[in-house]
Amino acid sequence: MGSAEPDEGQDRGDDAGEAGGFTAEERAAMKERAAELKASRRRGGSKADKAAEEAAAVVAALEALPEPDRGLGQRLHALITEAAPDLAPRTWYGMPAYAKDGKVLCFFQPASKFKARYATLGFNDVAVLDEGTTWPVTWAITSLTAADEERVTALVRRAVG
Repeated sequence: MGSAEPDEGQDRGDDAGEAGGFTAEERAAMKERAAELKASRRRGGSKADKAAEEAAAVVAALEALPEPDRGLGQRLHALITEAAPDLAPRTWYGMPAYAKDGKVLCFFQPASKFKARYATLGFNDVAVLDEGTTWPVTWAITSLTAADEERVTALVRRAVG
């Protein structure tokens, strides 16, 4: 049997760059995360001031997206903040995210972020979505119907616990 890894010089099919196997988009996301952490350490003032700055960063990140990601992200932002007002909006690897007790519970990954075919709404392990022994934690999103919005709202409420 052959190796699962491609031979040197062989196309991996994932557009990975030469620098450690990360794509330019992945390296950019890591740089964005480092900048977020640096900005978080620099922020002074009260918790409310920090939360307001982080929420403003989410709005700015959404505004900077191309369509249709911008519209999807803005609608998801409204749904998530309405369904779970205690979640703290913040950016995470440059993406809009929503944290519970300081840990990212869910995030919106725009299709444009990694040149993907569709955007996704993802949930991290702090989300309470458990169903037996397996369950989905990421949903592809190409548009949002009224039924989709109800499903997202229910998922977020359930994820918060």
